[in-house]
Amino acid sequence: MEAVTALNLQKSYDGKTNALEELTFRVPQGGVCGFLGPNGAGKTTTVKLLTGLLRPTSGECSVMGLSPQKEPEKVHALCGVMTETARMYQNMTGQQNLVFFGQTAGLTQSQAKERAEVLLRELDLWGARDKKAGRYSTGMLQRLSLARALVHEPQVLFLDEPTSGLDPESAQAVNEMISALARKSGVTVFLCTHQLRYAQDLCTTYGLLYQGKLISSGDFQTICEAAGCHIKAGIRTEPEQILHGFVKNGDFWEIDIASEEEMAAILRDLVTQDIPVYEARLLRPTLEDVYFSCIRDQEVAQ
Repeated sequence: MEAVTALNLQKSYDGKTNALEELTFRVPQGGVCGFLGPNGAGKTTTVKLLTGLLRPTSGECSVMGLSPQKEPEKVHALCGVMTETARMYQNMTGQQNLVFFGQTAGLTQSQAKERAEVLLRELDLWGARDKKAGRYSTGMLQRLSLARALVHEPQVLFLDEPTSGLDPESAQAVNEMISALARKSGVTVFLCTHQLRYAQDLCTTYGLLYQGKLISSGDFQTICEAAGCHIKAGIRTEPEQILHGFVKNGDFWEIDIASEEEMAAILRDLVTQDIPVYEARLLRPTLEDVYFSCIRDQEVAQ
């Protein structure tokens, strides 16, 4: 059973334009699915549909086999949700907030206190546990919001820009925690972000969203192949040297290759021709390369 599914999911707020259009995807259990796209692409709308906060205009979706529209209480019991604009009770301390939300999720008071302590320590908030949330910095509130989403140990975790407003050190700590949750605890993480560099380090599968449409999905190799992004061999040689069949890019001559093994044959061939090789490197496509290639294809199609 997939953790999250969507079938022809569509949402219009005004009855004229679609915020989401015919969205279809499946997210397997475990791992981190990066749902990627610029602001306004439809990521937050998707999360609201999957968690039962919105009803689709058409199509259907499920979380752990349950319909968010027909069985929202059961879905909420299985899920943790952290949005970019999550709210905490400002006049309650960080610890009081977590204990309160833990109890509303079905934990006993003692269970909620124990769980709150674990999360406050893991997210480096223990020293501020007795400070009112209204006095927390933006980064502290973001970490407290993540703790709130995790307090009842959900099976599926929906995160909407979880590192927004965090300094690099805090962002790294949050990303490591997300990765550990998926790897060690088997939690399925549905991560919405426009920060592609973080996503490439974290995610096991991807969905690329543009103007409400899913333009590519799958593991990294799959979306690379779909976008026509390949490994390149890069060769730096004498400034006046020309390498036929290669393309000049700055100080390097580059050529697409099917696999890393081809690099050895390229180097042997250059040496045989007495062409000096000052530097050789493998250039692997990044998630940014894939995403912007897909975007360009969409813009050309329009």
